[in-house]
Order: sequence, then structure tokens, then C-alpha cells
Amino acid sequence: MEHVTEAHLEVNQLANQQHLDLLKQGVHAWNQWRQEHPDIRPDLSGTDLAWVCLSNADLSGVDLNSVDFTWADLYRANLIRANLSQANLSGADLSGTHLCRANLYGANLNGTLLYRANLRDADLSETNLQKAVLEETVLD
Repeated sequence: MEHVTEAHLEVNQLANQQHLDLLKQGVHAWNQWRQEHPDIRPDLSGTDLAWVCLSNADLSGVDLNSVDFTWADLYRANLIRANLSQANLSGADLSGTHLCRANLYGANLNGTLLYRANLRDADLSETNLQKAVLEETVLD
């Protein structure tokens, strides 16, 4: 896994550049900013975050619509109420991740590791869960 760098973040015209710049500073700086600005709903929609390490990142409530998280490390990330509709999470590690009330409509979770993830009340409509590892995953 690689850490967030400018080379890995392709800016989409829909995403907020300031939010992407904050994420490039690393998970610690991102989480600190999130604590200091709890009322801001970051927009990272449409960005390329493939192979990026966002372990323990606070992505709760973030707009992640159509983000490419292919093979990303999201171990124990907070994705509560995040909008992950149409996101590509193929092969990503979401072990221990909190996805309660997340919108995963039409997301691709093919081969995704969801060991001990919490998907309580998540919208899994039209979500591809082929070959996903769902061991000890909370789905109700």
C-alpha cells in the first residue's frame, strides 16, 4: 500500500480541490481537520484513490460517489453515512470498517475484504458483492 501522494490523486472537476489537498497531507492531518470542522461534508467524488492507504481515516459523511478505491487500504476507516454510490472498491481492504448507514448503491465490492466490517443499515442495492469476504461482517 502506498500513502496518499499528489501523484495518486487525480482531480475530478466535481471534487473539492481543498479537500483533496487536505487528504494529500495524510490521514493524521485529515482526521484532525475533520475534528476541527465537524459541520463540513467533504466532497471527494469521482477521484482516483486506487492503491491509497487510508487506514483509520475519518471519511464519515464524505461524498465518495464514483471514487476509484481499487485495492485501497481502508482498514478500520470510518465510513458511517458516506456516499459510496457507484464507487469501485474492488479488491480493497475494508476490514473492521464502519459502514453503518452508508450508501453503497451500485458500488463494486468484487473481491473486497470486509472481515469484521459493520454494514448495519447500509444501502446495498445493486451492489456487486461477488467474491467479497464477509466473514464476521455485520449486515443487519
